[in-house]
Amino acid sequence: MGAPVVAAAALASTRTGRRIVIGLVAFVVLAVAFLLVPLMVVPLAVAGQSVTTTVETRPAPVANGDWGYPLAGGYTKGRGFGHNPVSGCSYCSTNHQGYDMAQGCGATVYAAGPGEVITAGTYQGYGNTVRIDHGDDIVTLYGHMQWNSLRVAVGDQVTAGTPLGAEGNTGKSFGCHLHFELRESGRSVDPQPFMAALGLPLK
Repeated sequence: MGAPVVAAAALASTRTGRRIVIGLVAFVVLAVAFLLVPLMVVPLAVAGQSVTTTVETRPAPVANGDWGYPLAGGYTKGRGFGHNPVSGCSYCSTNHQGYDMAQGCGATVYAAGPGEVITAGTYQGYGNTVRIDHGDDIVTLYGHMQWNSLRVAVGDQVTAGTPLGAEGNTGKSFGCHLHFELRESGRSVDPQPFMAALGLPLK
């Protein structure tokens, strides 16, 4: 027998030697498996048996030109603009300055039009809020979003459909919803006729 075989046989006859041999065998098996798995997956993908990964896709909000809805898909209308008292909510204003719409906690809120983010965080009684300056003295406000959900920062340029954050229940809110507000020259106005004129009627 050659010297290497004699040395290996002597090593395998001891407890420490057996552990070393088992470790080496395990290492070789793992190394071979690591090298063979990619070689097996690539031919499968090439043959049309693709390896799939699950990616959540959501519909984009409906848009018309430069403007679109702040939510994608159907929604439930809450309070509209103007005199809208809320039963059982002492801090809710009776003169509602926006338009409430809801899809459920965590639904993605989108920019309704192009502009620059001027608020991204706590704002007055609106809780976690984004405000966008669209130029021509028009500002939209997206209130009551979930904490830690904002995807934009002050100074960001956005377009219709840019994700802003998630529908929530922050600030002076009474359940998960989006408070969508439109301000012209610093004054809150009814967003329904504005959006309807853009071909995007609200409920």
